[in-house]
Amino acid sequence: MSDWQQIIKDQSISSLEKLAEKFGADVIDVEALKPAFDNFQMRITPAALEQIKEVGDPMWQQYVPTVEELDVVDGVIDSLDEDGDSPVPNITHRYPDRALFLVSPVCATYCRFCTRRRKVGDPEKIPLNQYDSAFQYLREHTEIRDVIMSGGDPMMLSDRRLEYLFQQLRAIPHIEIIRIGSRITSHLPERITPEFCEMVQKYHPIYMNTHFNHPSELTPAAVAALDKLSRAGVSLGCQTVLLKGVNDDPKVMMKLMHELLKARVRPYYLYMADQVAGGEHFRTTVQKGLEIMQALRGWTSGLAVPQFVIDSPGGGGKVPLLPEYLESITDDEVIFKNYEGKRQVYKQPRAVPTAPAELEPAAEVGVVPISRKKSAAPRRTKRRRAAGE
Repeated sequence: MSDWQQIIKDQSISSLEKLAEKFGADVIDVEALKPAFDNFQMRITPAALEQIKEVGDPMWQQYVPTVEELDVVDGVIDSLDEDGDSPVPNITHRYPDRALFLVSPVCATYCRFCTRRRKVGDPEKIPLNQYDSAFQYLREHTEIRDVIMSGGDPMMLSDRRLEYLFQQLRAIPHIEIIRIGSRITSHLPERITPEFCEMVQKYHPIYMNTHFNHPSELTPAAVAALDKLSRAGVSLGCQTVLLKGVNDDPKVMMKLMHELLKARVRPYYLYMADQVAGGEHFRTTVQKGLEIMQALRGWTSGLAVPQFVIDSPGGGGKVPLLPEYLESITDDEVIFKNYEGKRQVYKQPRAVPTAPAELEPAAEVGVVPISRKKSAAPRRTKRRRAAGE
């Protein structure tokens, strides 16, 4: 057993009783929290536990179960309809040229706002023995050039299993990019071993989408782990989730983005919290997200500004949102506001008339005229749900 696996096994808190021992029975009501624990298991690694400075702080909010998880108003179990876009086990194919590949059922620490809480922590729902059909699907669909390995957390797999996955994916000629979605650098930095860093270099380009929600998560150990990955040639980005009581403050978000850049991690997405059952108490308004984006755009480097997106409920995909800068647009000019709210004018290019004689008919030069009518978007057929699903 590796050192990092031993840490998970021996030093993590994975029961309400242990949590009560740590923080006190007056703080952790084991009986009251048991239904939330039964709905979605809990585990907090030593690294995540160390980030909790006091009861109720942003780290506490992310990892400690609460009775609020039982209040379901408009939350949906599979809020992004990933199962509806799953043609074979472990694969979600929603976008034209990329696919999500679920390779691990477990995480080092379980985030209470998890979108995939219906599956994560249950090996039967993310089976490790059904890779063959996933690889076959990826081989047959030559339009897929980018595969995102997720779960759970892929980095909870052994180096041997990860290398097997890399080898299989690299044997598929049309797959150009491999991405790993992982929160391991924050929750278990010990997992970034010299052995992994040496192995991963054989399969580049490898990208890792890290996940940091608060500046306090960028501990010295986490930054050291990120540095090892960077030196091994892994390109690092960060996906952050906007969470009430955690990072719904422009100053906190700006600090987080600055700390990420210092650690050579490029801010990638800022997500609205998904409309997932059990995580509704984490949701802010969209206006709060736009306020934060307005506080970032222009007030700090563009490198520090992620895309603010809503991952559409029901499987509509990611949609970027921006504060309203554009005021009007005509054939002559565009009027908009800059980051300070000052009105600016951009003159449209003047159209220069071209004499008809200078234009050759499209048929004579072998060019197919472009129709201005909108063509119907290609429709993808979703897997029909079986009765009882």
